[in-house]
Amino acid sequence: MPNIPTIPLASWIDSIVDGLTKFEGFFNVITNIIGGVVNAFQWVFDLIPALLFILIVLAATFWINRKGKKWGLMIFELIGLLLILNLGFWRDMTQTLTLVLTSSLIALVVGVPLGIWMAKSEIVESIFKPVLDFMQTMPAFVYLIPAVAFFGIGMVPGVVASVIFAMPPTVRMTNLGIRQVSKELVEAADSFGSTPWQKLFKVQLPMAKSTMMAGINQSIMLALSMVVIASMIGAMGLGTRVYFAVGRNDAGGGFVAGIAIVIVAIILDRLTQAFNKKAGN
Repeated sequence: MPNIPTIPLASWIDSIVDGLTKFEGFFNVITNIIGGVVNAFQWVFDLIPALLFILIVLAATFWINRKGKKWGLMIFELIGLLLILNLGFWRDMTQTLTLVLTSSLIALVVGVPLGIWMAKSEIVESIFKPVLDFMQTMPAFVYLIPAVAFFGIGMVPGVVASVIFAMPPTVRMTNLGIRQVSKELVEAADSFGSTPWQKLFKVQLPMAKSTMMAGINQSIMLALSMVVIASMIGAMGLGTRVYFAVGRNDAGGGFVAGIAIVIVAIILDRLTQAFNKKAGN
C-alpha cells in the first residue's frame, strides 16, 4: 500500500480548543450563570429538612396522579427515600438532583426553542440533525475533556457535559411533535387570522405537549446517567460514591450507592411520565 500521510485531526482539534480557551471572560460568565443555578437548587434542598422533602414528593405524586394509580409509587417513594436517608446518602442525593435538574433545565431552555426553529425550517433541520446525531453518539467521556479545559473542575463542567449529552431528545421530540400537528388545525388557525406566535402557542405547542414531554423525560434520564461520569471531574453526588467505590474495589459501597441512583431514577421517571399523562388529558 502507498504510504499515505496521517491527517493531523487531533492537532487541529487541540488548536481549536486552545484558541477557544483564550475567551476566558465568556466562559467565566457561563460558569457564573450555571454556578448560580446550581447554588440556588442546592440552597433550596439544604433548606428543606429531609422528612419535609419526602412529604413534598409524596404530595406532588398524589396531586399529579389524582386520577391514576398512585399508591404503589407513593409507597415506593416513601421506602426508597427513607432508605437513602438511613444510608447517609441524603446530601449526596440532593447534589445529584441539583446536577440533574440544572442540566435538564438548561436542556429545556435551549432545546425547546431549537426544536421549534427546526420544525419551522427545513434548512435548519438539515443543519442541526447531524449535530444532534454527533452529540448523542459521541462517547460521554469525551465531553469531559473540553468541559474541564473551558470550565475547570467541579459541578459546572459536569452540568455542561450533561447538557450536551442529554439535550438531543428534547430538541428532536419538540421538532417531531410540532411537525405531527394536523395540517388541518394549522390551516384552520390561519383561516381565523392567527399570527405565527398565536398559532405556535395556542395550537402547535399544546398539541405537541405529549411528545415534547416524552423528550424531556428522556433528557432527564440521560442527565442522570451522567452523574457517575461527571464525578470524574469533580461533580459531587451519588456518582462520587460509586466512583470512589470503584477506586477502592468496594463492591458493597458501590452497589449501595448504585441502588440509591436507581431509586432517584425511578422516582424522576415515574413523576415525569405521570405529568405527561396529566398534560395529555
